[in-house]
Amino acid sequence: MFEFSIETLLLIFIFSIYLIIFFIDLKHFIIPNSLNFILIISGFLKNFLPELDKFLFSDFISSIIGGIIGYGMIWGIIKLYKKLKNIEGMGLGDAKLFCGIGLWFGFQSVFIIIFLASIIALIIIAPKLMMGKIKMKNEIPFGPFIIIGNLVYLIFMDEIFNFLSIPLL
Repeated sequence: MFEFSIETLLLIFIFSIYLIIFFIDLKHFIIPNSLNFILIISGFLKNFLPELDKFLFSDFISSIIGGIIGYGMIWGIIKLYKKLKNIEGMGLGDAKLFCGIGLWFGFQSVFIIIFLASIIALIIIAPKLMMGKIKMKNEIPFGPFIIIGNLVYLIFMDEIFNFLSIPLL
């Protein structure tokens, strides 16, 4: 899809980390800070690579805004849920993961990926809830859904942007 390029190497790097996060969160319901910080720091540093595809990987401003929005959006959801239900609904590992995603792929990606991750989670979790296999109080790792949402976003980026009539930056 991307041929052999710096972009391909960066995607291999990112998805290697995603693969580890996917299975750790799936089994232990935690996203290690060390992996999130690697994504965050590398997402910031990629802004200084010359000649990087700015459609695939965001420019510096979009990257910084994406990191802030990615973290802030999930942080806000966590705080709102805590205030409404008086229990923890999601961990900050998900917020840090979205910060890294925002830094890598820009602020536009964050909104699309959270939407895709939520829809994918709903499709997988809703039948289990209806059949009584899990209850609303069960822990559900959201990191794997975020990662799948990010993969779907990357594969169908052109189609998503065309469908939503979002100008390509």
